[in-house]
Amino acid sequence: MATYDLTPRIGPSLDRHLVFPLLEFLQERQLYPDEQILKAKIELLNKTNMVDYAMDIHKSLYHTDDVPQDMVERRVEVVARLKALEDAAAPLVTFLQNPNAVQELRADKQYNLQMLNDRYQIGPDQIEALYQYAKFQFECGNYSGAADYLYQYRALCTNSERSLSALWGKLAAEILMQNWDIALEELNRLKEIIDSKSFSSPLNQVQSRIWLMHWSLFIFFNHDNGRTQIIDLFNQDKYLNAIQTSAPHLLRYLATAFIVNKRRRPQFKEFIKVIQQDQCSYKDPITEFLACVYVNYEFDGAQKKMKECEEVILNDPFLGKRVEEGSFSTVPLKDEFLENARLFIFETYCRIHQRIDMG
Repeated sequence: MATYDLTPRIGPSLDRHLVFPLLEFLQERQLYPDEQILKAKIELLNKTNMVDYAMDIHKSLYHTDDVPQDMVERRVEVVARLKALEDAAAPLVTFLQNPNAVQELRADKQYNLQMLNDRYQIGPDQIEALYQYAKFQFECGNYSGAADYLYQYRALCTNSERSLSALWGKLAAEILMQNWDIALEELNRLKEIIDSKSFSSPLNQVQSRIWLMHWSLFIFFNHDNGRTQIIDLFNQDKYLNAIQTSAPHLLRYLATAFIVNKRRRPQFKEFIKVIQQDQCSYKDPITEFLACVYVNYEFDGAQKKMKECEEVILNDPFLGKRVEEGSFSTVPLKDEFLENARLFIFETYCRIHQRIDMG
């Protein structure tokens, strides 16, 4: 089933911290040898400041209590840098922790900057230090602290590029803390900026849309209303074009959303054309199932594909989310998918035959 694992294709469009939940899932499902997953985790961690976590994984990978000297030195370096950033950001952090002082802030950013400078001697350097401190907190795995500081930084920041970068960081932190409602708000905020901002090249805008869609998978397959909203986002022309040209593997998630969505929309017919057009660039059992039912009318083929779809769902980090019920664990999306898939076959079969053998 590793053949259908999309992690290698999804990973490059995610922040490296967002790849950890995917690796955890793959480790749990045992799709790859444990050693391979642990090595991938260490490789990811080496570019973050989560040194203690990297040390723990190194110990379990090599069955030892010793850790390499460069890890020990890196830890000393990280702690020293964190302390330095904490000191640099301290005046602004102290101000933000004082509820009475914060009440003096207004919606007007220029007023706020002037007031902070005049009354609290807090200038651009301290505001920049808050950004660096928040980013460092994120790299250390303190997502809660990072989210708070990035939110406060955006309220004071006048540089639109920096503000956008802080919003991406805030979105990642909310996803990693599984705050799905807040994450959805940040996602929509980011989408508005991406759609309205003038980019240096159209390619950069397409790239931002692709990142946004990849990050949104965490939210849409965990949020109560996510399966409707993924259709609303992915099926918009600009986003669907981006999928077709640069990320056709995302068709798996849009196809799944269409199948499990009870109110199948008018867009569904158009989507089948997309599946038909893109069979050369991407296919997996889920897209092939739709092609069997709606393009080729191969009902036996569709039945076979359903078995494969079940495996794909169980081994996909977004679709295969488990829910514990007492001593049982179920994958709700799998049951919904299979029930609706059978209905698709039955409806289409009835539509194209004048008579049916009830048996």
